[in-house]
Amino acid sequence: MPSLEQSQIATCRRFGVNPIPAPPDLKVGIALNVKENLVPLYAIRYDLVGDTSGWYIWRGEEVPDDPDFFVPLCISHLDSWCPDVLPYLQLPPGWRVILAPGYEDVWEDTKLLD
Repeated sequence: MPSLEQSQIATCRRFGVNPIPAPPDLKVGIALNVKENLVPLYAIRYDLVGDTSGWYIWRGEEVPDDPDFFVPLCISHLDSWCPDVLPYLQLPPGWRVILAPGYEDVWEDTKLLD
C-alpha cells in the first residue's frame, strides 16, 4: 500500500502539476461542518503564508459570510476530520477539489492567486 506522501505525489502527477508539500505541522482553515459529513466536500488552496498550508476545507454548499466559519487545524489532525482530502494536499496553490461519493472534480483556478 502506498504511503500518504506517495499517494499525494501520484495525485499531482495525475493532474500534471509539481507537488507543493503540505507538512503535517502546517495549518488548514477548516469548517466545523466537516465533521457533519455533508456533501460535497470542498477544498481550495491559496498561497502558503506563515504556518498555513493555504488550504481551506468545508462541506455543504456556499461558504457563509461569517469570519468565524473557518478554524485553524494542523494537517496532522485531518485524518480524523476528513481523510478523503489527504491525497490532494500537495496540489499547488490555485487548485480546487470537490468530492462526494462516486464524484471527484479537481481543477486549477488561477483566480485564487490574485
